[in-house]
Amino acid sequence: MNEPPIVVIYAHPAPRRSRVNHPLAEALADLPHVEVRELYRLYVDYDIDVVAEQRLLSTAETVVLLFPVRWYSVPALMKLWLDDVLEMGWAYGPGGTALRGKSMLAVASTGGHADAYGPDGVHGHPIDDFLLPLEQTALQCGMTWMPPIVLHDADRANTDAVALHIEHVARHLAAPPLPPETLEWPETEASGEDA
Repeated sequence: MNEPPIVVIYAHPAPRRSRVNHPLAEALADLPHVEVRELYRLYVDYDIDVVAEQRLLSTAETVVLLFPVRWYSVPALMKLWLDDVLEMGWAYGPGGTALRGKSMLAVASTGGHADAYGPDGVHGHPIDDFLLPLEQTALQCGMTWMPPIVLHDADRANTDAVALHIEHVARHLAAPPLPPETLEWPETEASGEDA
């Protein structure tokens, strides 16, 4: 049996309260070429099996980071996963070519409205500015950074908005990855909160 070409690294510290990310992770897990790694279920003790994670990533074509934005960043366990798994000599630096040529996609949700992310909004910067560390991580590893998919105001998203978001993400992952210049993904998807 072939390994999945897409690995979803899913981190939500409170998945039972998740209105967007958890249902999305479950929907993506049903796709035949996707493996979802639910970090807060796999590593309740924060002791990440680096070798297993690296082995799986080495078979992937695309790595998807699925998470709610927490204090302008990823959840703590996803940050630890990035620190531990994407180590020098494996993911970057001398001899670190394991991820070169692969793609990375961030699928995030926020509690704030899309208007809150901009020079005149409460956060003062566009959401892409807060995702810049992930983009730079991908580039440092020789990966292609795909345009992020973001659902703003996720806690207040109605059932239709959540279903549309899930369908949107699944549709893009259902086809083989395309070069970023050929994709027409919206910078953000509106209507809804966390996620």
